[in-house]
Amino acid sequence: MMTSGVAGAPAADRTTELRSRFEVVRSFTMELVRDLGDEDCAVQSMPDVSPTKWHLAHTSWFFENFLLQPELDDYRVFDPAYGYLFNSYYNSVGSMHPRAQRGLITRPSLSAVLDYREHVDAQMARLLDRGLPAEQQALVELGLNHEQQHQELLLTDIKHVLSHNPTNPSYRTTVEAVRGAAPALSWHRFDEALVEIGDAGEGFAYDNERPRHRHYLAGFELASRPVTNAEFRAFVDDGGYQDPLLWLSDGWEALARDGIRGPLYWRDGGDREFTLAGERDVDDHAPVAHVSYYEADAYARWAGARLPTEFEWEHAARGQAVEGNFVDGGPLQPQAAQATGLAQQFGDVWEWTASSYAPYPGFRVAEGAVGEYNGKFMCNQYVLRGGSCVSSASHLRGSYRNFFYPDARWQFSGIRLAKDS
Repeated sequence: MMTSGVAGAPAADRTTELRSRFEVVRSFTMELVRDLGDEDCAVQSMPDVSPTKWHLAHTSWFFENFLLQPELDDYRVFDPAYGYLFNSYYNSVGSMHPRAQRGLITRPSLSAVLDYREHVDAQMARLLDRGLPAEQQALVELGLNHEQQHQELLLTDIKHVLSHNPTNPSYRTTVEAVRGAAPALSWHRFDEALVEIGDAGEGFAYDNERPRHRHYLAGFELASRPVTNAEFRAFVDDGGYQDPLLWLSDGWEALARDGIRGPLYWRDGGDREFTLAGERDVDDHAPVAHVSYYEADAYARWAGARLPTEFEWEHAARGQAVEGNFVDGGPLQPQAAQATGLAQQFGDVWEWTASSYAPYPGFRVAEGAVGEYNGKFMCNQYVLRGGSCVSSASHLRGSYRNFFYPDARWQFSGIRLAKDS
């Protein structure tokens, strides 16, 4: 199962640390929604998007279901209906409201959901003050990382919601990125090697990052930074979206079916884009974002390169600090690279890899409901690495594996090129 990696710490000391972290993470969620109105929080703009209100409730449901109900004999369930309304995909726990219809949950109201959060927070404080054994501590850590995932989803989802409003509203007017010139793209060579892949067990990690194992890499080269908006516009202007020879079959069908002719939020031929600060001029030097795996793969083929495997990406990131443009005080928008060398592997945009989301050798699904967290999704999806401008820095590490279906575009997903050496 997922682990905090600090099981050797005294239980009381670890519980105190978790209590502090619980308050920080839960408070940050509320900070993210402070400028949203009731109406903003209820909308679902497509099946992959969840209403803000649902995120607020679901992250509370997680703690109620997996910790409060099992651990507190006198715990009072806030509302029995919430178990059905705010379960996500835990079939072993019980049935759930259909994902594509979450926008129809007009009740409970936002205020009732906020009351639910306060109820859960108060009871979790009581539980943490009592002290927890290592297994329950690991569940708290998992719940906090789960909430950080939903903080990111909350922002990408509200961006999609607001983009459909013809008035181009801003989530926050103070999220404009500082513009600068990106350095010229260069290539970094890595020799063939037998490398260690996966979490080394020094901190929290999800089960899909384990077990650590050896993997052979042929020599390769990795681009120094992600592909920029200007570089991607050259692909568009060169007819990249009209050339079937550049596209995987499923990707070509997606272009025709969905009328795709550029990144999700580009407007006016790529001169303007919708951001969390409303509509703005496209920053030519910033990493291109909101492209699907199909678009990333087609661009790489057009550029005479390819996408890196997740193993190449992780090997290249080894030893790098998790530093960059994140949700923690950042502009909530990708920014131009400001450093030379191998830059922006963390933050700004999630980077598509050529690797299908599959189990590592020796992977075993955890027992119980938490076993449904990652393992059952290891089919028909691709791995992304590195985090984005709406990820929390404390949530990321070099072994972190994100995954989405290849047609997904509403996340801050971008492109870093690779090639054989």
